[in-house]
Amino acid sequence: MLDQLLQWDKDLFLFFNGMGSEKWDGLWLFITHKFSSIPLYATLLYLIYREFGWKETLVIVICVALMITATDQFANLFKHGFKRPRPCQFSAGMTDQMRFIAQNCGRYGYFSAHAASAMAAAIYVSCILKHRYKLLPVILLIWALLTGYSRIYLGVHYPFDVLTGMIIGLLFGYLFYILQKWARRKFVKKENRSRS
Repeated sequence: MLDQLLQWDKDLFLFFNGMGSEKWDGLWLFITHKFSSIPLYATLLYLIYREFGWKETLVIVICVALMITATDQFANLFKHGFKRPRPCQFSAGMTDQMRFIAQNCGRYGYFSAHAASAMAAAIYVSCILKHRYKLLPVILLIWALLTGYSRIYLGVHYPFDVLTGMIIGLLFGYLFYILQKWARRKFVKKENRSRS
C-alpha cells in the first residue's frame, strides 16, 4: 500500500513538474523565494495595525514569529525522521525524467516547510482579519497554493510533501490563532481594564 502511494506521488510529481516551461521558470523561482512575499507581509502588517493598534499587533507579530519557527522546526523533525530524498536527489532516480530549476537541492523533503509556513500564515491572518476583509482568505489561500505548487515546479518536493505541509500549516495556523486570542484576552484586555 505504501509503495503504491509513493508511486502515485512520483507520477503526480512528474505530471505537475512536467507542466513547466522555460518562459515561466523565472516567475516560479520568484514566487518560491522568501523575499518575494515581503510586499504581502508588509500589507498584512499594515492591515493588522490599522485594525488592532500597536500593542495587539505586537502580540500578533510574536505569535506569527513563533508559528513560523514551530512549523519550520516541525518540518525539520519530519525530514530527519522520515529521511525521504527529494525528487532532485540522484538517489530518487528521477533526474532524467524531471525538470530541476531550483538553485539548490536539500537532502530530505517530507514535508515542505515552505508549504506549511505559507498555509499557516494564510490561515492565521485570515482568521484574525476575515471579519473586516471578506476576500482576504481567498487571496491568502491562492498565495499559499501557488507557494506550494512552486516547490513541485522547481523539482524540490513531491505533491505529498506539499499536501502534508499544507495540512500541518492549517493546523498550526489555527492553533496559533487560538493562542493569540488567549493572549489577547489575558494580557491586552487586562491591561486596558486596569487603566480604566
